[in-house]
Amino acid sequence: MSADQIAPGTEDAAVNEFGYRQEFRRVLHLFAVFSVSFSIISITTGIFLNYAFGITHLGPASIWLWPVAAVGQTLVALIVAELATRIPLAGANYQWASRLVGPRYGYVVGSLGIMLVAVGMPGILLLGASPLLVTALGWNIENPRLLLFVAIVLMASAFGINLISIQLAARVNNTAVVTEIVGAVGVAVVLFVLWVAKGTPDEHGLGFLGTTTTLPGQPLWYAVVLAALIGVYTLAGFEAAADMGEETVDVRRTIPRAIILSVVLSGVLGMLTLIGFTIAIPDLAAVQASPVPLADITFYWLGETLTKVLLLVVVFSMFALTVVYVAAAARLIFAMARDNMLPGSTVLRRVNPGTRTPISALLITFVICLALMLYGYANGDAFGTLVGATALLPFLVYFLTVVAYGLRRRRLAALPDAFHLGRWAGPVFVAALVWLLAALTALILPSEFRNATYVVLGGLALAGLWYVVGLHKRLQNGTAGATTLSAAANRPRDTVQ
Repeated sequence: MSADQIAPGTEDAAVNEFGYRQEFRRVLHLFAVFSVSFSIISITTGIFLNYAFGITHLGPASIWLWPVAAVGQTLVALIVAELATRIPLAGANYQWASRLVGPRYGYVVGSLGIMLVAVGMPGILLLGASPLLVTALGWNIENPRLLLFVAIVLMASAFGINLISIQLAARVNNTAVVTEIVGAVGVAVVLFVLWVAKGTPDEHGLGFLGTTTTLPGQPLWYAVVLAALIGVYTLAGFEAAADMGEETVDVRRTIPRAIILSVVLSGVLGMLTLIGFTIAIPDLAAVQASPVPLADITFYWLGETLTKVLLLVVVFSMFALTVVYVAAAARLIFAMARDNMLPGSTVLRRVNPGTRTPISALLITFVICLALMLYGYANGDAFGTLVGATALLPFLVYFLTVVAYGLRRRRLAALPDAFHLGRWAGPVFVAALVWLLAALTALILPSEFRNATYVVLGGLALAGLWYVVGLHKRLQNGTAGATTLSAAANRPRDTVQ
């Protein structure tokens, strides 16, 4: 297909300019793309799974560390939003790193993204969604085979939705936006109203939200670092909207709006949720000892039936998160295969002409995730360590992406009518880097997360093995890798891949 077959100035021409053929359908509008980012952030999932960690290490005051993470991640989102207008391609982080620095740098970033999906998606389903669904339905939560079966069914369903069409996946995520807001935030507001009307056994006031408690022998600064991770764990993944860049209508305006709106709204609604649940704590010691504190708080005020409804909302949020995880992961693998960066790239870069979905990339992603889930089932303790790596991996990607764009941004011309940081770019970049370094320090230095760091290093070692045995030769002979922006500007492009 020659470049002149696509009208210049169109969105499909933007893909053509980077050397690719437009193969996906552009069917996603603002709400659908916003839903992708909002669902993958999933304040319901993040808060439900990580609230116990914060409340145990620092007490009710831990919720005030959420705005810190929200502001820090908003800074990163502003940078990502501008970058998405410059390089609006599937497999966003990989493409950004490759185009700004080079294919080897992009391979590292892409490998980190694949690792995130491989350990994160099975972990959410096996350790989160499956036990909660089994509990809500009144089944035997002590049966590990049942938990594995439910997790596999949920994962297969998420992949099946993506195999059918991106529109169906978008509908699931659109619904998840409503359940997130009505479910978690709505319940939190109800709990706050009930607390105002009835009080709790402790009869605590608003000052309770500033109460701090630490574990024996744990210094306050260390407790603050660990408690801050509820926001760090949750407010990530917003760049998934950019992974849909080749399927989005009016991409250079839609994607930035979706990214920024998802982070800001998640930050605000997450804070409301934390305040509502925390002020309604009936017994602090009992809640701190509970593995599912939000469920216990809800049960105290609303009873068993509504607590089960809340659990089902959380399960659906986790499922919707998985659906969008699948979509983003498949497009990352497709993007890397399109540049011949992976084993079996010829197969993995195929797009089904009927459904316009990357079926081969979806199937290999399913196989990888299923293998990791079975490994986790057989080695429960080891799987917990793997899941811990899901917090570190996105922040490594953010750091590498922000550094790359900061070094190259001045060489790129601003685009008319597209989101642009303007004179605020310098302060935003500096503040974002300070935040990312602080977050990475919190995720690496505590002994509680040391094993997760080793997992990331092990994954990079495996990526390095493929680089040595296969990719290095491809890059040397020019049969793999995306063209950097500087190189592309200096040569004509007559054909697209």
